[in-house]
Amino acid sequence: MRTKIVIVGAGPAGMLLSQILQISGIDCLVLERKSRAYVESRVRAGVLEQVTVDLLERVGVADRMRREGLPHDGFNLAVDGELFRIDMTGLTQGSKVMVYGQTEVTRDLIEAALARGTQVVFEAEDVTPHDIEGAQPFVTYRVAGGETIRVDCDFIAGCDGFHGVCRNAIPEEIRRTFERVYPFGWLGILSEVPPCNHELIYSNHERGFALASMRSRTRSRYYIQCPIDENLDDWPDERIWDELAIRLGDEAAAHIVRGPSFEKSIAPLRSFVSEPMRHGRLFLAGDAAHIVPPTGAKGLNLAASDVHFLAEAMIAFYKDGAEDLLNDYSRKALARVWKAERFSWWFTGITHRFPDRNAFDRKMQVAELDYIRHSHAAQITVAENYVGLPLE
Repeated sequence: MRTKIVIVGAGPAGMLLSQILQISGIDCLVLERKSRAYVESRVRAGVLEQVTVDLLERVGVADRMRREGLPHDGFNLAVDGELFRIDMTGLTQGSKVMVYGQTEVTRDLIEAALARGTQVVFEAEDVTPHDIEGAQPFVTYRVAGGETIRVDCDFIAGCDGFHGVCRNAIPEEIRRTFERVYPFGWLGILSEVPPCNHELIYSNHERGFALASMRSRTRSRYYIQCPIDENLDDWPDERIWDELAIRLGDEAAAHIVRGPSFEKSIAPLRSFVSEPMRHGRLFLAGDAAHIVPPTGAKGLNLAASDVHFLAEAMIAFYKDGAEDLLNDYSRKALARVWKAERFSWWFTGITHRFPDRNAFDRKMQVAELDYIRHSHAAQITVAENYVGLPLE
């Protein structure tokens, strides 16, 4: 079997890349180790930068997002319950974000790909890249424990996430990783209740961070900072609602509508980058190469910018044989990755309570947030990073 590009991973990065390539007339095959139902049910973030929205428009999968998504012109910061607003649109000459769940983006992309006839193999076992340093790479996999299938290709796109196989196919002596693991997690719940505010609230409270967000006008997503080893059984819904009311403050608490959660989990936070993002005929994109703490809402958006650069390079190669964009992919993608890592690290640092920090550090957090509140220049910096830096 042969195709031009094998894409490993059917998450948003892999499916977005497959759509762009297919629209450009470039054959590809997508291999995914999980079932379609599993992939489409994974709960992830839901804030889309304009760059991501534009890419979804470009590949023709934006109809439902336009109908159901929530454009946001700003968001709120809170210090011990006292709110102030960051006017993203006013501060960035019209930029905004779209609140639309990553779960929905993935479903839209998979449906569009299958309708277009893209080859997607779910529950592909033992996916393995081979000969990535040569001119004739290939990938092997099995379906339902059957015989091994070989797929010859020109390039392999590793879009298989942090726990995937592609990053580790790059030799250890070449691969460099940079990581910061945070000493807490996010306890998140989903509930079919209207959000307490029409925009997001990021709260730094003496008891810990909290976030009020939403997936729609009738579905809310809330988070509270907690120890990473916390037991979910110790957090019944009512305790979570009580804690949210305290950390978000009286103004937000007055509008909280309580209801049963239908999803509850604790997610770890880490900053992680693996360099390079290209080795031989293998290219990494999305979580396979980098992870950001969710505070900055950059995970899916970084995956989308990776895909933009990678698709641009592959299209140029098949159009006129040019390899300069392929050779420059890792440098260009990483330049944007590190800027997003910096913002997410910084935003996490000023909104969360760290167990190894003292009263002085707490005063510094409050002073930083107070400076942002009263400085137009500081708010511009926050806003332009939140809505997403331009593709360069």
